[in-house]
Amino acid sequence: MYPADLKYTKDHEWIRVQGNGTALVGITHYAQEALGDVVFVDLPEVGGDLAAGEEFGTVESVKTVSELLAPASGTVTELNSDLADHPEYVNEDPYGKGWMVKLQLAGELPADLLDATAYEALVGSESH
Repeated sequence: MYPADLKYTKDHEWIRVQGNGTALVGITHYAQEALGDVVFVDLPEVGGDLAAGEEFGTVESVKTVSELLAPASGTVTELNSDLADHPEYVNEDPYGKGWMVKLQLAGELPADLLDATAYEALVGSESH
């Protein structure tokens, strides 16, 4: 449920480093399940710089609107434009078709990101 090749934030975003200084970002299975059916995703402009922990957009569901927080610092190089017409991809495939932004990383990943085991433990403690 939580792919081992990703890093996770305590705020339920994931980041997948692609090996060329870029990374994809999205929200976790746990987050999309807690939100319910996603109906709209508001993403930043391409070219904008983000700092780790900074809000970069919102995701709106039938239940609520939730902020999206950058798991790492970098420049937005690409948006998942499919989400404009298909926000349900966030629910259907949060680690694949539901990715949100691509970053050109500005340095190392923050040390406080969680691996899959630690994230699963966090989610387990929050759901009890």
